[in-house]
Amino acid sequence: MIHFDELYATACLHKGGSQIVEASLPQLRSDQALIDTSDAFYLSTMMRRIFRAGLKHSVIDAKWPAFEKALNQFNPTVCAHMTDEKLDELMGNRDLVRHLGKMKAIRINASLVLNLGQGHGGFGAFLAQWPPSEIVDLWRKLKKEGAQLGGISGAYFLRMAGKDTFLLTDDVVAVLRAQGVIDKAPTSMSAMAAVQGAFNQWQEQCGRPYCEISRIASMAVASFQ
Repeated sequence: MIHFDELYATACLHKGGSQIVEASLPQLRSDQALIDTSDAFYLSTMMRRIFRAGLKHSVIDAKWPAFEKALNQFNPTVCAHMTDEKLDELMGNRDLVRHLGKMKAIRINASLVLNLGQGHGGFGAFLAQWPPSEIVDLWRKLKKEGAQLGGISGAYFLRMAGKDTFLLTDDVVAVLRAQGVIDKAPTSMSAMAAVQGAFNQWQEQCGRPYCEISRIASMAVASFQ
């Protein structure tokens, strides 16, 4: 597999230099910042990602203040105990995106945030202790125990929340395929383990966060298509 130094040099070649590459890298929040953030923020961010899926992000973002108001600022305890009558009320609110499956996911994911935060001092502390070297297992856990968090949604939620994670964009998948790590977009546990192993190897070579490695790989894709 290509060494990270060569991957980085390729990204710089295609993007016009290291300054441009470095300026394009995503921002990572510290473990302490994750810990200090409220559970309501994580539930709101999780649901914003879910409602964005399949729609223009700007449409959802414009409506998000109305979502916050209608859902008690996404207080997880309140949302976890949302009644069917409250759900009907939300589905009748024209200020919201009235998607029944996604609305139902609010209640399920509120319980997820509360349950995973137990014993850790909050959901942020749960995220902080999870090693990025095993991040695909966290994706799997979110998908299994939450709602509407399959596919790329779990990983994108983590990125939005500031947790270190790589993303399997089409460009990143193309690079991994070119390196023989996978032969198609990964879905099986074995393919995901191979992807995690590749990123772990690159991380050992460069010491960068996984989110930066992911973005750099995507910027190098032109040489691997």
